[in-house]
Amino acid sequence: MIRFVFAFSILPFAALADSSITVSNNSRCVTSDGLPDHKTGVFPNRGNPHAISGQRIQFCVDATPDYDGRAKEVRTIGIAINGIIIRPGTADWYDASKPRKHSRNPASGWRLDGMGAAEALGLDQNNAHVDHRGLYHYHGIADPLADLSGSLIGWAADGFEIHYIGNKAQPSYRLQNGNRSTAPGGGHDGTYVQDCIFAAGSGNLDECNGAMVEGTYTYFATDSFPFFPHCLKGKTITQFR
Repeated sequence: MIRFVFAFSILPFAALADSSITVSNNSRCVTSDGLPDHKTGVFPNRGNPHAISGQRIQFCVDATPDYDGRAKEVRTIGIAINGIIIRPGTADWYDASKPRKHSRNPASGWRLDGMGAAEALGLDQNNAHVDHRGLYHYHGIADPLADLSGSLIGWAADGFEIHYIGNKAQPSYRLQNGNRSTAPGGGHDGTYVQDCIFAAGSGNLDECNGAMVEGTYTYFATDSFPFFPHCLKGKTITQFR
């Protein structure tokens, strides 16, 4: 476990427009209409064929989370304090047989990274887009979250906090050297998740983009891969539906 002393302050926060945050019976619940408190890009767009629509969202997580140290891959990793889902992972894989060169068929072994393939997936200026249901969700840190007065931007599905502190939090991932061994070929440039490998100790965060801060496990949004955690280390994980 990486232990690192971060110099940042946790300031009071308030639920943002059209969202509410409540704590009861050991659950912290964020309720929203699924629409952000900031401007979005235009949907549909060239890379994303879906229209944005309001949702009925209530995402409840453990208010007193327990750390167990086992990394568990999770696609929807949490929720921001403005009620927008955080989902850095994609369901899209390289597929030469499709016009857009990607599909939900994982046979190629090369999964598109939401941020690395931002243009192909139609992400907007807030590093977000919508899924087939119209659900707006973040793949990377949005400027309105990065500009909040405090560092807390949301909660992971296991209940631990997610913070953004700029370059003070450095991921321990790097691009692989050389070229991809199979199609789509080409150099490892971050378009696909498999372009990056975990190099323990190369940054101050672990494989889940987390670290112990004053004795409490904490996740971080970062400016480089993986941008948000792709795995969680709490004992109880909420499965968002």
